[in-house]
Amino acid sequence: MAYQPGLRHDFAITVATLAGALTGLLFVAVSLKSEVLGRSRGLASRAAQTLTLFMTSAIAAILLVTPQPRLALGAELLAVPAVSGMAISVFDRRAGHNPQSRLERYLEVASPNLVTDVLVAITGLTLMLQAGGGLYWMIPAALASLTSGVINAWLFLLKVPAS
Repeated sequence: MAYQPGLRHDFAITVATLAGALTGLLFVAVSLKSEVLGRSRGLASRAAQTLTLFMTSAIAAILLVTPQPRLALGAELLAVPAVSGMAISVFDRRAGHNPQSRLERYLEVASPNLVTDVLVAITGLTLMLQAGGGLYWMIPAALASLTSGVINAWLFLLKVPAS
């Protein structure tokens, strides 16, 4: 079961649906706080990192429901975190480090960007090798990215001061 992508169809549909809905929540949060986020390169970059977290789960889920050979899926699941990691690294550099902003510090530390990317990469690698857990690694990867994204969106709604 861990190495048969077809058996993860419902899981993938659920994750893609959740990632899409939560992306909408993030856009609402960003829209409501757009003036403040527009003035803060750090917060805007953290919002982009949150979007990347949601998209990592959504893209991985789309790949899971696409009929393809196991090795191709494994390779794609290795490529997704590579691209995601590069994007998050760029956003992190753009955000800088603002020691005065408690919210920015929290978003920087608490957002499990690296954890999500590593878990998706482990999924791809173990799927290709047919050893080590395979698609079971997608469960903690999806939980990490979606939970962190929800927390970040919530923080943008509640903790970003009104303009």
